[in-house]
Amino acid sequence: MGSSSPPRPSPLPHAVVLPYPAQGHVIPLMELSHRLVDSGFSVTFVNTHFDHALVRASLPGLRPETGPLPLMSIPDGLDPGADRNDLGRLTLALLERMRRHLEELIRAASADPDRGPVTCVIADQSMPWALDVAKRMGLRGVAFWPASAGLLKTMLGIPSMIEDGIISADDV
Repeated sequence: MGSSSPPRPSPLPHAVVLPYPAQGHVIPLMELSHRLVDSGFSVTFVNTHFDHALVRASLPGLRPETGPLPLMSIPDGLDPGADRNDLGRLTLALLERMRRHLEELIRAASADPDRGPVTCVIADQSMPWALDVAKRMGLRGVAFWPASAGLLKTMLGIPSMIEDGIISADDV
């Protein structure tokens, strides 16, 4: 009778979490990431290089690429001195240039033997192209709404309010 080794435990689900790089977006997705880790997920949190540098500067001594919630970064597509408060320009740069970098990061994160392969992408709803990346890579993708539920309800109700004559399309 041969001896058999104990079955290897299944890897944890591994989420790549990608917030939109603006005030009010990063912290809600970071809070979600902490809850996922508490629930047994492995999470790789992805900031832009610009936001990543701000995090590192605010927490001296932090090694953000290690620990239970590693913080990784990819380029946002803007030049280093560009105005990141111009959200239209930032969004266009993200859309045009960030996809390839996200794919590369997902491949690298999946190759980490300590974390296991990436199983899903959770992206800020302002980054829908990230869900296309997930789908193309055979991963599940989920959009996360970082703002209040009241704002979401209002926005989803706008078509009905226009249809009912409460507001006009010109008011939106």
